[in-house]
Amino acid sequence: MRSLKAGQSPSLILKFCKILIRLKFPNIRQITTTEFAQWLLNSAKPQPLVVDARSQAEYEVSHLKSVVHIDPHAPDFTALSAVAKDTPIVVYCSIGYRSAKIAQRLEQEGFSGVFNLNGGIFQWANEGRPIFRDEKPTNLVHPYNAMWGKLLKVSRN
Repeated sequence: MRSLKAGQSPSLILKFCKILIRLKFPNIRQITTTEFAQWLLNSAKPQPLVVDARSQAEYEVSHLKSVVHIDPHAPDFTALSAVAKDTPIVVYCSIGYRSAKIAQRLEQEGFSGVFNLNGGIFQWANEGRPIFRDEKPTNLVHPYNAMWGKLLKVSRN
């Protein structure tokens, strides 16, 4: 897991990536990490199904709590076959691109309450929010690759 070099700004690069994702997927509803964290704390509000749209290797390093994993390259939605089509769903990946694609596919499958986590697990982790491995808290985040891993503010290992 890598940390940033002097002069690099993960927040600026992440903002640019968010703009590109919004341009590529203009009809996909976005939810910020702050809004999502508040939603999870609000027991009066129906809780969303959370979908991790990263590779199995990324998922195994860490993920958000109580998620359904769907491989973004070979999505299999059978795990969602018993889920009501109006169930709120929040999808995330590293920064939000792969999850936006899966969110789009979920909408095509008839799900109506789908949101893409803006900034993904990288922003979630950069804000110090909890991530898990085998249901235990961890500080590790899979960097996807060396270039994208630079968006993590600090080495989390």
